Amino acid sequence: MAYNELLADRIRQILAPVKLAVEEKKMFGGLCFMVDNKMCVGIVKEDLMARIGETAQETALQRKGCRPMDFTKRPMKGYVFVAPEGTDMDEYLEHWVQLCLDFNPQAKASKKKKRS
Repeated sequence: MAYNELLADRIRQILAPVKLAVEEKKMFGGLCFMVDNKMCVGIVKEDLMARIGETAQETALQRKGCRPMDFTKRPMKGYVFVAPEGTDMDEYLEHWVQLCLDFNPQAKASKKKKRS
C-alpha cells in the first residue's frame, strides 16, 4: 500500500457532494485529488497533503499533526502535511478538505507540458 486507502475513501465521501470537477491522479507515490484541474488535497503514505495557501498556513501549523510540507527537503509555500492524529476524526478531516477547497479558486494551475 503506497498510501492510506481508508483516508482516500474518507476524502472521496467529503468531495462527493462538491459541485466541482474532481479528478484523482496518482502522484508522489500517493494519490492527489485535483479540483478544477488544480492540485487540491492528497495523500502521501499515511499523511494528508493539503494545499491551503500561504495565508492559512501559519494558523494551520498550530493544529494537531500539522507540519510544513517538506517533500523535497525544502518546505513548499502554501502546502502542509497533516499526520494521522490530525485527520482521525471526521470533523478534523472535513476541516482540512474545506481549507483546501476554499483556497482552490485562488490556486494557480500548473502549466501543461507539451508532448513532442
